[in-house]
Amino acid sequence: MTIRVTHVGSLPRTQETVDFIFAREREEPYDEQAFAAQMTAACDEVVRRQVEAGIDIVSDGETSKISYATYVKDRYTGFSGDSPRNAPADLKKFPSFLKRLAEGGGTPKYARPMCTGPVKSKGQDELKTDIANLKAAMANHGATQGFMNAASPGVISLFLQNEHYGSRDEYLAALSDAMAAEYRTIVDAGLYLQLDCPDLALSRHMLFADLSDAEFLKIAASHVEALNNALQGIDPSRIRVHICWGNYEGPHVCDIPMDTVFSTFLGVNADQLLFETSNPRHAHEWQVFRDRKAEIPDRKILVPGVVDTTSNFVEHPEVVAERLLRFAGIVGSGRVIASSDCGFGTFAGFGSVDPEIAYAKLGSLSEGAALANSRV
Repeated sequence: MTIRVTHVGSLPRTQETVDFIFAREREEPYDEQAFAAQMTAACDEVVRRQVEAGIDIVSDGETSKISYATYVKDRYTGFSGDSPRNAPADLKKFPSFLKRLAEGGGTPKYARPMCTGPVKSKGQDELKTDIANLKAAMANHGATQGFMNAASPGVISLFLQNEHYGSRDEYLAALSDAMAAEYRTIVDAGLYLQLDCPDLALSRHMLFADLSDAEFLKIAASHVEALNNALQGIDPSRIRVHICWGNYEGPHVCDIPMDTVFSTFLGVNADQLLFETSNPRHAHEWQVFRDRKAEIPDRKILVPGVVDTTSNFVEHPEVVAERLLRFAGIVGSGRVIASSDCGFGTFAGFGSVDPEIAYAKLGSLSEGAALANSRV
């Protein structure tokens, strides 16, 4: 069977799109009709470019969102103010590099409110607009499969921390209840639902660095439980879950190993598993999937990141094919989808990779998948 091609979701926004998003973020006056028209046009263009690059399963590029997690503050009540930043533990080990990132604009600037009240939906108007824009763009450019990203309860709790609920578990339960309708709406629209879950790996060295691995795994398990509660009744074959260790260039010497979080990752009720394998700290971890193959249910589809999203190197298609064939050798080509490590535009207006190079990488991703398909 053919290895299809996708990516993790976010793609670079144009400057005009970023300007509109930040005008809204800063509560500055802006033309709402012009905003809506820009988001529709930008989504159409981003889908066109994905199809042109050979992507089989496209997204809206998260065009209208300020970031993959903090967008929830615009769609749900209970969030206000801002919160102090906590650098990942690996960057703290190299303060000169952390200083260089901060002074060189290497860290995105946007509000990360706290949870200061009950979390409730403000309605699904923005979500339905995003879905309509994506489906229209897919129809315009002949894309037959699409997905839309949504934040998991765990990643929301990581970036928008709790000052209202009596405990982390209460907060997670409230987030689970609130997000469930968003998840179902995406799937009911005929799209794949992608759940972004860096809380299952990144948060180990970002928020829980003082805990043992065993203690962290208990917290991660509670995040998975909250997520699975929100997914009740949704067909797992329509769900993708993405785990990562942080989409930033850095030493990553504090990343928890895939082998340690493997069972937790597989515990999400999602059939498509997206994970990093181009990141040099995790490129060897394809061996975890080989060595623990017996633990991978037959319905699970592996979606390895075979191009990096923090470097402007464009991976050679032969490298992409080589990486994909490793996984095809483990579970068969019909259970492998080619992807990127993370998103190329995780935060609006910020990204390590030049926008044109991002699309060159997607093109190389497609070429590499074609090479792999010719060899299986």
